[in-house]
Amino acid sequence: MPSSLLLEVPALADFNRVWTELTDWLSLLDRVIKSQRVMVGDLEDINEMIVKQKATLHDLEQRRPQLEELITAAQNLKNKTSNQEARTIITDRIERIQSQWDEVQEHLQNRRQQLNEMLKDSTQWLEAKEEAQQVLGQARAKLESWKEGPYTMDAIQRKITETKQLAKDLRQWQINVDVANDLALKLLRDYSADDTRKVHMITENINASWASIHKRVSERETALEETHRLLQQFPLDLEKFLAWLTEAETTANVLQDATHKERLLEDSKGVRELMKQWQDLQGEIEAHTDIYHNLDENGQKILRSLEGSDDAVLLQRRLDNMNFKWSELRKKSLNIRSHLEASSDQWKRLHLSLQELLVWLQLKDDELSRQAPIGGDFPAVQKQSDVHRAFRRELKTKEPVIMSTLETVRIFLTEQPLEGLEKLYQEPRELPPEEKAQNVTRLLRKQAEEVNTEWEKLNLHSADWQRKIDEALERLQELQEATDELDLKLRQAEVIKGSWQPVGDLLIDSLQDHLEKVKALRGEIAPLKENVSHVNDLARQLTTLGIQLSPYNLSTLEDLNTRWKLLQVAVEDRIRQLHEAHRDFGPASQHFLSTSVQGPWERAISPNKVPYYINHETQTTCWDHPKMTELYQSLADLNNVRFSAYRTAMKLRRLQKALCLDLLSLSAACDALDQHNLKQNDQPMDILQIINCLTTIYDRLEQEHNSLVNVPLCVDMCLNWLLNVYDTGRTGRIRVLSFKTGIISLCKAHLEDKYRYLFKQVASSTGFCDQRRLGLLLHDSIQIPRQLGEVASFGGSNIEPSVRSCFQFANNKPEIEAALFLDWMRLEPQSMVWLPVLHRVAAAETAKHQAKCNICKECPIIGFRYRSLKHFNYDICQSCFFSGRVAKGHKMHYPMVEYCTPTTSGEDVRDFAKVLKNKFRTKRYFAKHPRMGYLPVQTVLEGDNMETPASSPQLSHDDTHSRIEHYASRLAEMENSNGSYLNDSISPNESIDDEHLLIQHYCQSLNQDSPLSQPRSPAQILISLESEERGELERILADLEEENRNLQAEYDRLKQQHEHKGLSPLPSPPEMMPTSPQSPRDAELIAEAKLLRQHKGRLEARMQILEDHNKQLESQLHRLRQLLEQPQAEAKVNGTTVSSPSTSLQRSDSSQPMLPRMVGSQTSESMGEEDLLSPPQDTSTGLEEVMEQLNNSFPSSRGHNVGSLFHLADDLGRAMESLVSVMTDEEGAE
Repeated sequence: MPSSLLLEVPALADFNRVWTELTDWLSLLDRVIKSQRVMVGDLEDINEMIVKQKATLHDLEQRRPQLEELITAAQNLKNKTSNQEARTIITDRIERIQSQWDEVQEHLQNRRQQLNEMLKDSTQWLEAKEEAQQVLGQARAKLESWKEGPYTMDAIQRKITETKQLAKDLRQWQINVDVANDLALKLLRDYSADDTRKVHMITENINASWASIHKRVSERETALEETHRLLQQFPLDLEKFLAWLTEAETTANVLQDATHKERLLEDSKGVRELMKQWQDLQGEIEAHTDIYHNLDENGQKILRSLEGSDDAVLLQRRLDNMNFKWSELRKKSLNIRSHLEASSDQWKRLHLSLQELLVWLQLKDDELSRQAPIGGDFPAVQKQSDVHRAFRRELKTKEPVIMSTLETVRIFLTEQPLEGLEKLYQEPRELPPEEKAQNVTRLLRKQAEEVNTEWEKLNLHSADWQRKIDEALERLQELQEATDELDLKLRQAEVIKGSWQPVGDLLIDSLQDHLEKVKALRGEIAPLKENVSHVNDLARQLTTLGIQLSPYNLSTLEDLNTRWKLLQVAVEDRIRQLHEAHRDFGPASQHFLSTSVQGPWERAISPNKVPYYINHETQTTCWDHPKMTELYQSLADLNNVRFSAYRTAMKLRRLQKALCLDLLSLSAACDALDQHNLKQNDQPMDILQIINCLTTIYDRLEQEHNSLVNVPLCVDMCLNWLLNVYDTGRTGRIRVLSFKTGIISLCKAHLEDKYRYLFKQVASSTGFCDQRRLGLLLHDSIQIPRQLGEVASFGGSNIEPSVRSCFQFANNKPEIEAALFLDWMRLEPQSMVWLPVLHRVAAAETAKHQAKCNICKECPIIGFRYRSLKHFNYDICQSCFFSGRVAKGHKMHYPMVEYCTPTTSGEDVRDFAKVLKNKFRTKRYFAKHPRMGYLPVQTVLEGDNMETPASSPQLSHDDTHSRIEHYASRLAEMENSNGSYLNDSISPNESIDDEHLLIQHYCQSLNQDSPLSQPRSPAQILISLESEERGELERILADLEEENRNLQAEYDRLKQQHEHKGLSPLPSPPEMMPTSPQSPRDAELIAEAKLLRQHKGRLEARMQILEDHNKQLESQLHRLRQLLEQPQAEAKVNGTTVSSPSTSLQRSDSSQPMLPRMVGSQTSESMGEEDLLSPPQDTSTGLEEVMEQLNNSFPSSRGHNVGSLFHLADDLGRAMESLVSVMTDEEGAE
């Protein structure tokens, strides 16, 4: 806005400032709304955010009057200014802020609606997720329950049935998983702007688990069906194979018989024919080799499952028969071949066979070596195991051939003579026959030994490789299971970690709960350290066995270790962050109370945890909360109430409402006190304990009265009030009994319930209370009116007279019980009269009386109603009564009755009878028989004081409350002097009955100048105290200077006498403390001077205490002076002062207006000056006026209602009163 325009229209500056503040607040609120994210699927988080939104919307609605005031101010500015530019700017800004307001409100409402929908959708998703996880758990339980059972048809059929049933259940349960997925997709799609990590991770886990279960069920079903088919086919295949074996044996027997015929080798054609038949037979044997091995393996499986049964024995016999026949068949085939190959070149054929076997063995050994090394993961080693199983099967198939060849070589070498070998072996050069035979034998034997050696070596190598494979499979399977288990546990912990919100987004009240949850998670993941160590140990064991883990396993291990370390670090960081947040923002930090003040104020904390408040505009600090300061200023409006008990009660009622203690029931207060274990009443409470207990109290009140209780503000205000009452020095500690007394005194409860509770706190375990304990209670109670500057009207701050009054009421027993204490409290002792009056003030707030005030004509009367017991149909409202206004003809010493609820007909009749009785009593009777509305106690200046708790130490600050406390402490010092110092105007032997007489006597000693204006606030009281103190101090200083001059003259006289006698001169006054006097005379003089100085100090202290007490009394008696010295313009209006009007109290609750009716006694006291203020009466016309009133008291027409009767009785009463007055005046004249 242009500066020239601001100069032209100065009011625009305030408008611009308010508009800027409101716009900035709306912008900040809009940014906060947009930045607030919630964890989708977390109902607690969503509910907390909904509560925040409600609070924000409530704040917005509370600010609406500010917007309306701004709009009104803008309209007024537009009407007042003729500057078109200013009008345009105002209109534009108002439209902008209205638009911004509507936009923010729309965002809030939309966000609140979205959160409600999110809460509904999240609830549905969580329910669907629970159902999906439930069916997953059922499926896992069924899978875990499956165990390897018998390998029989019935068992396999039963397993197949179970598997199919589970597959059927999975198809039905698929609906639950699909519903959870659909709801999760809806959450992910509709609320993508919020945090959806929790929904995403949980959905992925559910789908992965579901797919794994499906896969396992499908694989199991396939395997079982294959096994079932195998079991069905196995007997048929076995019978078929045995039948073939029988046929093959027959063929082999025929061939074997044919090969053993004589001279068969000479028939080359027959040999070729037999060789062809043998080859056919050998082809069939090789074709059936795989069938044989499959039957043998399956038979062994079935045999193991049938172990111990009759079927197992039968199957074992059949398998043994099959193996025997198969072995015999192969042997016969090899024998047939060896016979067919027996010819002149036999040794060559044997030599070639051995060479072929050596080559084959070398190839197999190389093949076996190529299978190394062991694979690095379970699937690779499983594949190696399958390959090696086939390899061993091949070795087993080749074994008969090798054994047969070696046997043939052995037989050949044994049977062939040397001559035959010579013919068989022909070298290019001629060798001796013996050498030829030895060469052939040596060659064949050497080859046979090599074949045998290589064969055994290959078998050992194969067995060793099989052992390594089996061991590796076992270890890798264990590693796989351990890694899977660890991965599952880490994944579960990571799901929890992924659901963590940033610490900055957490509610302060939930920090402790989140901290406990994270600590619980740390305890849950602690056993994972053993799992990680176990996995790493297994990996190291595999390395020591020479097994190099695969890259997949290595990456898995590294990933698991990394995830474990990151999880540990994340948990520790989370705990550290929560600890720091709890330290900086938790209840111990009082951070939640920082919202109790608004700019430019800031809440700060002193080293002893006591809060104080900084005003950044004025750059000042103070102990009082800004709202508390405003409240104290508003209490000054009640200073026009002339009656101290009502004035104090009305101030406390306003304070009670401001602190929301009128909503607190006694049971709720007791529950909060018990919850915090506040049972040792003598123990001190620090600030944090007070705040925690108050927070518990106001949190409960907020639940019951959400729109009335602002927890941070109420806690801070109540803490401020308690410190003002019980810890003015701001030491940061108050006693538990003081805390209970303050809270219970202002809570919502029946009056006698409060009395009982407070008495119970100071009573012993036997239920009795001595004087010291009662003194503690009354001391804490009297601090409440003392803090309001009203303590003088309730007997002063010395509680000894009240304690003595109570025990005198109990016939001076050493201890009293609760019943006697309640009876004494029902008399409303002067020190505690403010509490029952507070209850009556609360009860009368909404009372409506169908009567008219005879002074201000208010009808109906709201609040207290005061009915005269001297005049008929004469009522006064509370405003007129408290201000001391009266109507002509009515004296304030006349008896009156107080009502805080509408009267009944019985009360009307009773009051009518009292009025008739009082009509015939003179004013001298009422002056001689004043009635106190309370039980008076002795003044602060009499009796021995009891030991009371020491006041809090004072700090060197100059705030108002501290300075008032300073004067109160000085008054307490005077009281502790046993009342030995009295005013000069009062005789030392004079008996002072109570403090009111002392006040009256002191008022009479005051000058007759016009009274000062009545102080209306503690600050004005302090100013008056300072002004009076300045004059008093000047007089005191003058007196002291005069006394000092007299002492100096006395000293000079003594010194001259001393010199005149020829003694050594005395030292100067500052040095009059010699360590070794010269003579007894010197010692006497020095002692006398010392006594004079001590006496001077005592006089000064005594005068100071007296002056302080006088100033305190004078400051408290301004109201009495004002009433005593009213202006002449009001001389025709009669007034009175009532210190503490009270009523006989029935059981009442301070927070409920409609209570049992309370009928009060007459007003408490009267002033002697009323006769001087009353106008003189003419005795010559008095009788005529009386007769005229009597004639007019009975008109011809009368009504028949009670009102007419009251009017007639009132007229008759006035006539009789005039008659009595005339008669008494005539007697006085005579």
